[in-house]
Amino acid sequence: MATYQKRGYKPKTKEEVEEHVQEESTTAEVFESLDEGASKTEAWVENNQKPIFIGIAVIVVAVLGYLAFEKFIQEPKELEASNEMYQAQNYFNEAVEGSVAKDSLFNLALSGGEGKYGFLDIIDNYGSTKAGNLAHYYAGMAYLNTNKYQEAIDQLDAFESEDAMLAPLAKGAIGDAFMQLDQPEEALSYYEEAASKSDNNFVAPRFLLKAAKVAISLNENDKAVSFLNRIEEDYSESAEAGEVPLLLGVAGAE
Repeated sequence: MATYQKRGYKPKTKEEVEEHVQEESTTAEVFESLDEGASKTEAWVENNQKPIFIGIAVIVVAVLGYLAFEKFIQEPKELEASNEMYQAQNYFNEAVEGSVAKDSLFNLALSGGEGKYGFLDIIDNYGSTKAGNLAHYYAGMAYLNTNKYQEAIDQLDAFESEDAMLAPLAKGAIGDAFMQLDQPEEALSYYEEAASKSDNNFVAPRFLLKAAKVAISLNENDKAVSFLNRIEEDYSESAEAGEVPLLLGVAGAE
């Protein structure tokens, strides 16, 4: 075993001389190995300079291209799409808030009017923008309100969002559309998903209650009870909580 030796120490015995020689040999081998590795690396870099520089250039061009795309193409397109959707949103809001000619207003929201785009035009022309994505949500809700349920499902399914309100509302609306198409199994799946996407006091109990009612209609009473218990435990102050005792009785009696 090697022992610590002060600098300038000279071996005295034969064993110490041999140990010293062996240590120096080992050290020389290590440095020689390092030198060989460095030489191989330098040789590889030298032999592959062209592809390396090309690779670096491609990365730089890609990054600069992306930044330029975002700044000079995508950002202006986002602003343009938002401006174009303004009138369609007005039609939609008027339909939701008003009581007269709702269908015609929803149709204007979908197809446009007064020389302005509707939601479907926004989707076609600005599909890659945030406004184009949001247009799927509005179009789906407009179709749902005009009894075009499959079209509503298609549009809402294309909508992508993690928003605590819009995401569950979109999934829940798909559930409503499936119920209208007499497909309760699919409706239940979307009501469950809608409830799981939010703990909002307005959204979550709403879809938990719908899920419970559909589960009861499908004789899935254990599932219905779990939904109702969640309303009772987590959303006892909600309007939906008032229906829980009766539905628990129904679910427990079947």
